[in-house]
Amino acid sequence: MTLMASDEKVNGGCMCGEVRYEAIGKPVNVAYCHCIDCRGFTGAPVVAWVVYETQKVSFVKGKCKIYESSPGRGWGFCDQCGTSISWEGESFGKIVTEFHISTLDKPDEFIPDRHWYDSQRLPWFDVADNLPRYQIFDYGGKEPTHHGPK
Repeated sequence: MTLMASDEKVNGGCMCGEVRYEAIGKPVNVAYCHCIDCRGFTGAPVVAWVVYETQKVSFVKGKCKIYESSPGRGWGFCDQCGTSISWEGESFGKIVTEFHISTLDKPDEFIPDRHWYDSQRLPWFDVADNLPRYQIFDYGGKEPTHHGPK
């Protein structure tokens, strides 16, 4: 994860430019997620997220259309080009907005440092790294089930 100053701004947006966002400061987490919901929303075998407290996020142009999959949990996307941009809801004991790293203007500055929902990882897909793998989340001091591919 990139270490950032508390007032440093990060920008990103959708493919067509109709939705632009800004986040301020250090993210809560930067992680890969293998869960069924993330895969279903994006159509990808794994998703890389950068997580911010929602109070540190603002939309500077347009706004995401939200698909509410359950009360208090929303998936944000551009209603013009279809880019999936965010997940919004309560996680880690905070109200957060998780952005797809690929929607950041400088995605290479955010390197995932863990895997969530390794228990739902597609058996034919893995990432060759030695990062901690969590059955679900690392929230609450949970220990990883292992490091690196099985």
